Amino acid sequence: MSTLAERIAIARSLLFVPGDRPDRFDKAAASGADLVIVDLEDAVAAPDKDRARDNAADWLAHGNHAIVRINPPGTTWAETDLRMAAEHGSPVMVPKAEDPVALAGLAARVAGRCALVPLIETALGLEHAHAVCATPGVIRAAFGNIDLAAQLGVAPDDHTALTFARSRLVLASAAAGIAPPVDGVTTAVRDAEALRTDTAHARRLGFTGKLCVHPAQPGLVAEGFAPSAEELRWARAVLDAGDSVTTVDGQMVDKPVLERARRTLDRAREPYPTA
Repeated sequence: MSTLAERIAIARSLLFVPGDRPDRFDKAAASGADLVIVDLEDAVAAPDKDRARDNAADWLAHGNHAIVRINPPGTTWAETDLRMAAEHGSPVMVPKAEDPVALAGLAARVAGRCALVPLIETALGLEHAHAVCATPGVIRAAFGNIDLAAQLGVAPDDHTALTFARSRLVLASAAAGIAPPVDGVTTAVRDAEALRTDTAHARRLGFTGKLCVHPAQPGLVAEGFAPSAEELRWARAVLDAGDSVTTVDGQMVDKPVLERARRTLDRAREPYPTA
């Protein structure tokens, strides 16, 4: 696995920047986001697609790194987008990911040069979520709450309406053996409390990262997904006690609990205690 693919697997904040706004690329990279996504799809009008791709290619050619969100497979621009990303070894976010056969074909065409991040944002994509997540080359899935909500006729910020969809993607990712998924966007870009609430909800469901649409969001998102001081104290206590201890703080400790403690320290980028 490449270093960039490893970064995708553990990223908490992934910030979109429109491909037709090259003046914002460096600002996005300096925002504190774990990863930048140069968007050639929804953020770019049809007449500007080719120019946006050229902007991305030029920026990547100068040694910068980003995920590239290509246009959906089957559109006029998709194959050229894909070739450009492959030339630079850039990971590819695949919108409207719902057909594992088509996704496998895309993976074959990049021949291992690009890690894949399928954006699951349709009802059919959720029906096929496990097969999509299990496609060779897929590193991590992302949830497209805006498009899915439009298809279902619900509000994109309605936690109740989209809980099943989110949980299904978390389960599909775990079943496929890939990293936990990335949650969708909070469109209220100036509402810090809404962002905190959305992040906390996603974390409770098993997400470990979130898509961002404004440079003010990555810091709060990273904070929301970071283990709390109490969680870290508990994880250290469990692992310090060793495999033979059966209770810590009055709670049973067995193999799954030990694994949860290790994952907690992994999320904090902390080493495990040594016995």
